[in-house]
Amino acid sequence: MNDHYDKIKNLLIQKNIRPSMHRIKILEYLLANETHPTADRIYNALSAELPTVSRMTVYNTLAIFTERELVHEISIGENESRYDIVTEPHGHFKCTSCGTIYNFDIKADLLASIEPVDFKVMERDVYFKGICPKCL
Repeated sequence: MNDHYDKIKNLLIQKNIRPSMHRIKILEYLLANETHPTADRIYNALSAELPTVSRMTVYNTLAIFTERELVHEISIGENESRYDIVTEPHGHFKCTSCGTIYNFDIKADLLASIEPVDFKVMERDVYFKGICPKCL
């Protein structure tokens, strides 16, 4: 086995996820494509290489990855989920012209400082929409 494969396999094991070939390939895709892909985009990218992968396998794998906090599921306005391999606190910017979603840094202490009092916050997300520099 090569180092790249072993690192991906170990990431799955650390999150108590059985490292099947489909899960390894899906995680490998997410690590190589920090573009906030949809499940369908992942399926379409992998189906030629893995003819045995199904859409349901991709959706189920992403649900496990999300549950085990290996990826973060995001949705910005429309009825589709995107998957973010970056799980540390950060914000998202969606370009309304090209549809690209960008990550940007945001300090965790800033997020904590604006939390509502007397509420149990389960998730923190900061989203901006506008026009990206490429589309301006």
